[in-house]
Amino acid sequence: MTGSAVEFRRPDGATAPGYFAPAAGAGAPGVVLLQEWWGLDAHIKETADRLAGEGFNVIVPDLYRGRVAATGDEANHLMEGLNFGDAATQDASGAARYLRERGAQRVAVMGFCMGGALALLSAMFDAGPFDAVVAFYGYPPAEAGDPSRIRIPVLGHWAIHDEFFNAAGVDVLEGKLKAGGAPYEFHRYEAKHAFYNPGGIGNYEPDSAETAWRRTVEFLTRTLR
Repeated sequence: MTGSAVEFRRPDGATAPGYFAPAAGAGAPGVVLLQEWWGLDAHIKETADRLAGEGFNVIVPDLYRGRVAATGDEANHLMEGLNFGDAATQDASGAARYLRERGAQRVAVMGFCMGGALALLSAMFDAGPFDAVVAFYGYPPAEAGDPSRIRIPVLGHWAIHDEFFNAAGVDVLEGKLKAGGAPYEFHRYEAKHAFYNPGGIGNYEPDSAETAWRRTVEFLTRTLR
């Protein structure tokens, strides 16, 4: 790991823990990376480090405050106990401020699974801190808000055979973004949920994972630099 544990201040004045992976050099653009339902585990830290290696300052808010799930049941329990609105605004916005205080002129919010849904919620509820959003196979439920409010560029990676976030929901989300006029780019992969994670639930698909990664770096470079 090249990053380290940090604390940052939320808009409400509370402090929150996170993992910060710095890019080499000053003034790098920033990415707020939001975790999968497992928590701030080794995989999400490695992903942050990989993004830092691509030239982005990255912070991962520790949404579970030190807890990491070892099983799907435990992950589901932790996720159900999370205040999504608080995480998508207070934690995400505070993390964005942390990056800007360290020289980032532009900041994206990005997430996987649960974090993908939270990234889109952040763009819907509190787009001010963010200049772009990336979601990997996760979107919020319809009752959470209206995605047509999003105005910043959106990149979405979706699994055609997703067991948790179905293709019909992706189509609805796409329709909302189109109606709102947001610049968006959706890619659908012949894969199952969590295809980027080599561990997780066992659906890793390396070709799709690497294609999605390359597209993500290109998108972030284009929108943040």
